[in-house]
Amino acid sequence: MTEVSPQRSSIKRALSHRNFAIFEAGLLPHYLTGWIQRVGAGWLAWELTESPAWLGVIAAADLAPMLVLAPLAGAWTDRINPLPLIRAAQAMIVVQAVLMSALMYAGWMSIEVLLALTIFVGCVYPFHSSARQSIIPATIARADFAPAVALDSASFHSTRFIGPAIAAFIIPLYDVQGTFVAHIFGSAICLIALLMLRLKPPDRSQARGRHLLAQVADSMAYAACHDGLRPILLLLTFASVCVRPLQDMLPGFAGDVFQGGARELAWFSSSVGVGAMIGAFYIAWRGGLAGLTRITMIGYGGAGLAALVFIATENVWVGILGCAGIGFFLNIMSTSTQALMQLATDDAMRGRVMSLYLVIYRGMPALGALAIGFVSSLFGLQMAGALAALVCLAFLLTILPKRAAIAANFENPQRRPPA
Repeated sequence: MTEVSPQRSSIKRALSHRNFAIFEAGLLPHYLTGWIQRVGAGWLAWELTESPAWLGVIAAADLAPMLVLAPLAGAWTDRINPLPLIRAAQAMIVVQAVLMSALMYAGWMSIEVLLALTIFVGCVYPFHSSARQSIIPATIARADFAPAVALDSASFHSTRFIGPAIAAFIIPLYDVQGTFVAHIFGSAICLIALLMLRLKPPDRSQARGRHLLAQVADSMAYAACHDGLRPILLLLTFASVCVRPLQDMLPGFAGDVFQGGARELAWFSSSVGVGAMIGAFYIAWRGGLAGLTRITMIGYGGAGLAALVFIATENVWVGILGCAGIGFFLNIMSTSTQALMQLATDDAMRGRVMSLYLVIYRGMPALGALAIGFVSSLFGLQMAGALAALVCLAFLLTILPKRAAIAANFENPQRRPPA
């Protein structure tokens, strides 16, 4: 494996790659306005229904398509050039933002229409995300994978706190429609940047020789037989089902538990983003592979504890600190997991194996949101969230005794992933 340069140069070195710099510059406004629209849509759903169960349904509509489509999208990405795929997906995201704004302006928006448009874009994102995961390695040297993945995550999560903060100003002035208009411009800028990329088409001749479903099965078998991938994907699953859905329930916490409104929602969402951004920059700054397995487990446990802090309080400022902790620890866990998976996976399998990451981290929260929303309707948001966080922490106790063996499968340069 190529030796990693000193920590202080890792970020600068990653950004020195032209295609990677253009790619990230285009994704930045897309991420930013995507979070602005997400806050607007979440608050719109709460205003239309004032129902935690409906919040869970809308979150599931956004995330559940990942469960079904991400494996197929990953296999399809391994068969074709991912660049035209992400361009087409980005164009559809622009269309969805235009429809959101137009229907809101015409007065035709309802919870059912919001649900339909959320399902639409939810079906687009598996292909967009799978293509994005495959493009990143093509824009960067292998030695720069870890800082590049972390910088991509830092871009996403820095906008995660800036976006909701901007939404907090937009909504009182222009209503939620203003958040949808902002996303039109941000996603269009991203599409222009994607059109500027010049990447060598990958060789997909070997992948085309097998049936699509067989390729999906290959990725699952590959991960199941890898003594490192299997346990960290299980950790990612429990975190995605038990802790990550709390972010989609923030409108309910802001309105019901903290007796607030769009301002408090923006504070909580921004705090998650601040913590996540700090975590992503930390991973990017440190560079390298050594120690990422340990950081993954620290992030997992920290996320569960931070969730309990947020759930147990009705004080807004303590809630903000809890949200920041959730963002920080979830992100150092997920970014480290993503970097480990990128480096441990053969090039021919990367699209399919990384689609499992998308299924878990983007799709599994749909199941958690539905479950937390249902339990909340019976026992309240705080009880449902606390139960989920405790389940998350309990699973960590079964993994900790194996941490040294897990790390050896990723951080020993002499080991190779299974064929």
